[in-house]
Amino acid sequence: MKTSNYLIIGSGVAGLSLAIKLSEKFPDRNITLVTKSNEEESNTKYAQGGIAVVTNFFKDSFEKHIEDTLICGGGLCDKEVVDMVVKNAPERLNELIQWGAAFDRNTQGNLHLGKEGGHSAHRIVHHKDQTGKEIEQAILAQAKRKENICVLEYHFALDLIVRNNRCYGAYVLNEKTEDIQPFVSDFTILATGGIGQVYGHTTNPPVATGDGIAMGSRAGAFIRDMEFIQFHPTTLYENGITAAFLISEAVRGFGACLQTKSGERFMLKYDARGDLAPRDIVSQSIDMELKKSGEPCVFMDCTHLDIKTFKHHFPMIYERCKSVGIDAAKDKIPVVPAQHYVCGGISVNINGETSVKHLFACGECSRTGLHGANRLASNSLLEALVYSHRIYNYLAAARSHQTKFPKNLSAYKINTQHISSDFILKQKKELQALMLRYAGIVRNDDELHHAKKNVVRLQKELEHIAQTHNITKEFFELKNMTETARLIIEHSLQRKNSAGTFVKQACLIQ
Repeated sequence: MKTSNYLIIGSGVAGLSLAIKLSEKFPDRNITLVTKSNEEESNTKYAQGGIAVVTNFFKDSFEKHIEDTLICGGGLCDKEVVDMVVKNAPERLNELIQWGAAFDRNTQGNLHLGKEGGHSAHRIVHHKDQTGKEIEQAILAQAKRKENICVLEYHFALDLIVRNNRCYGAYVLNEKTEDIQPFVSDFTILATGGIGQVYGHTTNPPVATGDGIAMGSRAGAFIRDMEFIQFHPTTLYENGITAAFLISEAVRGFGACLQTKSGERFMLKYDARGDLAPRDIVSQSIDMELKKSGEPCVFMDCTHLDIKTFKHHFPMIYERCKSVGIDAAKDKIPVVPAQHYVCGGISVNINGETSVKHLFACGECSRTGLHGANRLASNSLLEALVYSHRIYNYLAAARSHQTKFPKNLSAYKINTQHISSDFILKQKKELQALMLRYAGIVRNDDELHHAKKNVVRLQKELEHIAQTHNITKEFFELKNMTETARLIIEHSLQRKNSAGTFVKQACLIQ
């Protein structure tokens, strides 16, 4: 059994920033951070756009950012949360700069502010088109300087240790030794990121398998709004390739426009904001255009833009397109929607507390009320930073006490029979195809019921296998993906049954 004062599961911006602050506040306490891959692999690393922060109060305001967030969320945001997050943004940005994150600046030395869909002003602080990577590297460098932070790579959290609705830590698999140990702690924080691999065709990295949400669900934590799955409208279309490369929303903010194969600009047919409509509307519009035309993709036209400036702001996008034979200076970029973000998750209060005592959640695995039915572009990194700080403030003020950990924690028996990797891969692909087909951008009751029947069947099969086979990371990822899929489907059915009529949201339920 391993013990620590704080157990943080996940190494993205939310988990790392919290670890740094706890380390500085309590140098005599130990923080254990476990991550199932290497320490820098997370959804944070792949965030292209930036952080939405009001910095130019002559042309922008907190009130405008709040209004944009509320409109984008389709009437389902928590107004108190939106107000708190938006007004905390400048302080969290300054903190990142102090930690060494370098953001793009204009010729006057001021922050260069981009504009993205759904925003009424230029307020996106960025580092070219690799903002997440820049932030991750800066925060990780800070964490490595702290002697009381122990980062354990290739350690996979299997299940939370919960007794009488109180969390005492988690069972953790050492992926290299295959040893499973209880990691007990005074406080446990889930910062595990997204769920993209449930759909397969996603902008998320392979590590995004819904682990935190599934663990929280099994532990009895309250889960909300899992039906609100955001599809990014513009990912590079490459025939036969499921891993979607994201073409940032900032490209349309820079002046690019969407067109059909014949060259028709279609977005104004669906929304007065045209190409700068929020991403749920753009995704639905593209989906409708593709169903009408039978084509596999639409196109983003950048050929009228200044290519030198384009390459300066979007070097990674330009080079990726070039690597597949697309010259953004003269060729239109084929794009298609792909799963991008989950707006729901483990329900938390304004201090990041879940319904399970001593268990907290922050980042994409949490449901704070900020996003409502649809996340406003570049509000996610902001949410992670603000809520990790809220959790820090709460824990910093919490009364110090000696936790009495429960006895007999070795719950995982060791089996000798191995699970076939071919079986896991086959079931994973079938689940992804099922979710894309029946729980994608557009859904209906009959297809959702069909999907639920198949997902429940797979869950029962996996539970049976777990009784006689040894535990692997890949098996548990499939288990977590299946639990997450069930939650998405069930919440979609509940939303349809309770709403009766269409609610503007990240996915369209017909």
